[in-house]
Amino acid sequence: MKTIGETAGIVPKARTEYNDADRKAIEKKFRAKKILVCGIGPDEYNRISACQSSKEIWKALQTAHEGKTQVKQLKIDMLTTEYELLKMKDDESIQDMHTRFTSIINELHSLG
Repeated sequence: MKTIGETAGIVPKARTEYNDADRKAIEKKFRAKKILVCGIGPDEYNRISACQSSKEIWKALQTAHEGKTQVKQLKIDMLTTEYELLKMKDDESIQDMHTRFTSIINELHSLG
């Protein structure tokens, strides 16, 4: 971006006006976006395909996976209830119950 005059405001630079710092900043932004896009599956790609920057992609993925504060709290409450009511089923092995238990604990841990 560059400033034109005192009252005109800020406008994007032409590519011919880029200096080394501008090129490095653009390269970093491109790498961040590439890492995020390459690390997701096709379902998530559909969610972020309209995003222009890595920051927009990150926010979209964060909202999709963690949800807003209210959704996050509801997930925590639901998992806490599931933890409190955890019992071994009649046809369940100890390993299966341990897997369910670990899954609940890991989800709670990931939600903070």
